[in-house]
Amino acid sequence: MINRAVEFAKHNTPNSMRVAARRAQMETRNTRMRLTVPVVSRSEFDNIFHCTVRKTGSQWIKALFSDPTVYRHSGLLPYDPRFYAGGATAPVPRGRVGLAIFLSHRRFEAVPKAGTYRAFFVIRDPRDVVVSSYFSLRNSHAPMGDIPQARKALQEKSKKEGMLYVIDRLRDKKQFGQMRSWAVAPPAETFRLFRYEDLTGDRQAEEVDRLLRHCGITLPPSDLTALLARYSFTKMKKDKETPGRISHYRKGAAGDWRNHFDDDIYAAYTAAAGDLAEVLGYPARDAVAARPDGPDPAAR
Repeated sequence: MINRAVEFAKHNTPNSMRVAARRAQMETRNTRMRLTVPVVSRSEFDNIFHCTVRKTGSQWIKALFSDPTVYRHSGLLPYDPRFYAGGATAPVPRGRVGLAIFLSHRRFEAVPKAGTYRAFFVIRDPRDVVVSSYFSLRNSHAPMGDIPQARKALQEKSKKEGMLYVIDRLRDKKQFGQMRSWAVAPPAETFRLFRYEDLTGDRQAEEVDRLLRHCGITLPPSDLTALLARYSFTKMKKDKETPGRISHYRKGAAGDWRNHFDDDIYAAYTAAAGDLAEVLGYPARDAVAARPDGPDPAAR
């Protein structure tokens, strides 16, 4: 009964109230962590910026960087700019990890920085992003912004028509362009690209360790193992599958787009994204996908 009430409130509360509540919840949690979790080592950087597009495991990344273990070994508190005035283009306070920043490389570079920083951008095969976006928008994403309208449209369409609709939506929201902007940006010490497929694949611990070290954060191996176990996709999916709730996590595999794209869908994707997949280093349509399968968190 309580879970159903929470879900009803989540899906019917005005967006402005939901944002205010999430901001208050985050600040309360940060205050408690600052008072109760001793910092044993600090990152050498004043800020970390997690840049990405939707459907690349952003909620999972957010969970990792919001965990007390990461705070204990970095001294950096989580900060989601979506819940504060100015949003992603406003400065992130010193001593915070800016999470889920959905900006092109050019726009990110224009954001004022508080001091020294490291940024990372998570990429994913854009064709799998289309598929993940389709199922999330149609079935499970919280109904904020224009998502209720998109959901209604998708539920009235066939899957093929829905995929075409999502491709147009991602193009119009500049998501393909954002991914390309980071892929072709001049190399710099301050930012690095990480593949979603690597962060969720067979060598996850090694890749997450590489990500954290880029951010000036070093976790003891036992702490890293425990951290990844706490936020395994299987566990997160199970935690969401309580009565009255819709799981926001859908199991998929790298290259899952091949199960959903026909010639017409692929032509529409190419018209919208061009050679983006190849620019990002993913196999062309006629190549055999060689990357390991990985779970697909349909996280915002």
